[in-house]
Amino acid sequence: MMNTARPPERRTELLAAGAASVTVVLWASAFVSIRSAGDAYSPGALALGRLLAGALTLGAICLVRREGLPPRSAWRGIAVSGVLWFGFYMVALNWGEQEVDAGTAALVVNIGPLLIALLGARFLGDRLPPRLLAGMAVSFAGAVTVGLSMSGGGGSSLLGVVLCLLAAVAYAGGVVAQKPALGRASALQVTTFGCLVGAVMCLPFAGQLIADAADAPVSATLNMVYLGVFPTALAFTTWAYALARTTAGRMGATTYAVPSLVVLMSWLALGEVPGILTLAGGALCLAGVAVSRSRARTGRSTAPENPEGSADPEAPGSPELSENPERSEKPELSEKPELSEPRPEEAEAPK
Repeated sequence: MMNTARPPERRTELLAAGAASVTVVLWASAFVSIRSAGDAYSPGALALGRLLAGALTLGAICLVRREGLPPRSAWRGIAVSGVLWFGFYMVALNWGEQEVDAGTAALVVNIGPLLIALLGARFLGDRLPPRLLAGMAVSFAGAVTVGLSMSGGGGSSLLGVVLCLLAAVAYAGGVVAQKPALGRASALQVTTFGCLVGAVMCLPFAGQLIADAADAPVSATLNMVYLGVFPTALAFTTWAYALARTTAGRMGATTYAVPSLVVLMSWLALGEVPGILTLAGGALCLAGVAVSRSRARTGRSTAPENPEGSADPEAPGSPELSENPERSEKPELSEKPELSEPRPEEAEAPK
């Protein structure tokens, strides 16, 4: 029975990993597009235009799929993530990137995954396995290396650093608030209505958006639309899909692959040739992500003797497994002690 339960779980893990990969690639491309569109659009106008494009795209998908409204129990998490992540984060990040160089922005914003892990442990009960902590430490060191190698020297302001720091805090808070909502509503619902909440929050910038759009070059406007359709509508949906199937800390650690991809895309799209230190930092980021997403290998032969130890602490089904060993102890009262050994294998079947 244990063997028949593993393939579906493995398929879910692969789908979640694929969704996370799509998110990381599209979010990395967003940094390149923001640099182009940010020259023509103010921070608030760019955030509103991006969110409106994303909301229209997501709304059309919801109509085609006939998605209804999320249940009332999910609205709290949707509203909080919409205000913090879709709204405040995008404005603060756009503004902060205009006040500091790209390296400093990368350094400060990349404390976000660390905050996600800590907040997830505090408010969601997520565990912090040694591999996750070690991987995040390696990735953060890589992000620091990339940031130092890209810093322009004197191109940063205190305001810009504070804005990037606030963006990281809002990002972490939004992710932790979104996680419970994904247990009550679909990833598409949570993303669509979170995007709508963020767009409503940014409506005060509507006048600036209209003024900027009148003078902006077509390339900048197309970049803004791209930001809404792909890094927002598509990437936030794939993020929500993956987040619903793993812990917040583990998903946050995955985003440490973004700096290395930004370096590669800037090289290909903008002709910015990275230095040796930048490439080394990018390699560290990817190595840390690999470590944080890996799992400790446990022997199969020990699983029947200790079902609790065999359960993955990050697996979605692990809480149910913690109750099953009690049922596995009942055969000890049976008159046939030879039946007491196979029962723990049955305890793993729901997994």
